[in-house]
Amino acid sequence: MTGETAAARWRLAVDAEQCIGSAACAGACARFRMTAGGRAEPVAEVVDAEEAVRDAAECCPVEAITVTDADTGAPVAP
Repeated sequence: MTGETAAARWRLAVDAEQCIGSAACAGACARFRMTAGGRAEPVAEVVDAEEAVRDAAECCPVEAITVTDADTGAPVAP
């Protein structure tokens, strides 16, 4: 991981209407958890950039997770 990536901050969002509750994201990364209603949500809205977050977003079977650069809004995943 480069110094530039290590300093990056990412904004996480889960579309609750699209989420099917597979829990793949929560299983892949501790930055996500399941709600009592069976849907995923981020533990925090903005987190340090880490590959596990990108992996969690990319493993969502319905692409309900979006990860964007917290400073620029540029898409990171999926």
